[in-house]
Amino acid sequence: MSQHIVPIRDSTQVFTEIADIDHDVILFSDGSVSLVIATTAVNFGLLSEKEQDAIIYAYAGLLNSLSFPIQILIQTKHKDISAYLRLLEEQEHRQTNPKLEKSIHGYRLFVASMVKEKDVLDKKFYIILPFSALEMGASPKTLLGGKRRGLPFEKSRIIDRAQTILMPKRDQIIRLLARVGLHATQLTSEQLSKLVFSMYNPGTTPPDMERLLSGREGYGSPS
Repeated sequence: MSQHIVPIRDSTQVFTEIADIDHDVILFSDGSVSLVIATTAVNFGLLSEKEQDAIIYAYAGLLNSLSFPIQILIQTKHKDISAYLRLLEEQEHRQTNPKLEKSIHGYRLFVASMVKEKDVLDKKFYIILPFSALEMGASPKTLLGGKRRGLPFEKSRIIDRAQTILMPKRDQIIRLLARVGLHATQLTSEQLSKLVFSMYNPGTTPPDMERLLSGREGYGSPS
């Protein structure tokens, strides 16, 4: 006799341990919080030796000046440039100047050959500032050994406390990165939702972010 198959009804929240994405931070089910900063990058190989040394010393100074933990996330994706190649081909056919047409044709073939020889990668860099639930103090959940389900405190209280702790750290990181020549910004709730969705659903187009943030797609307030 075949067993009755129970359909999976849990949302993605259950597997990612994300309770909510709100006020530009990620709230986890254990009461911890993460603030994510996106930063630009420097093409280190194109710099002169003197410039490279300056970057190294500035980066070392950044790390040595930190009095709190950070996490560095590097997200690498294979970049699809087929649309770019089609655009070049269209521009090539539209040219009335034979020299420009020849130049675009040569450039298009060069890009196509480079793609065949090497993978084109898109890299994005993030710095994560964590906030531990232990910084909230004792709660009934922690006192009972974590047997009680749900957040250890009210969501608004956790987020307010986390922002009070994390905002000065965010400002310090952004200032230190600016000294290295990098531009950094804090990710918004919508950007955080897209980042989390892309990590767990690679190659999939994110759904409507308003629905995702409202909880109907699995990243809103837990039911």
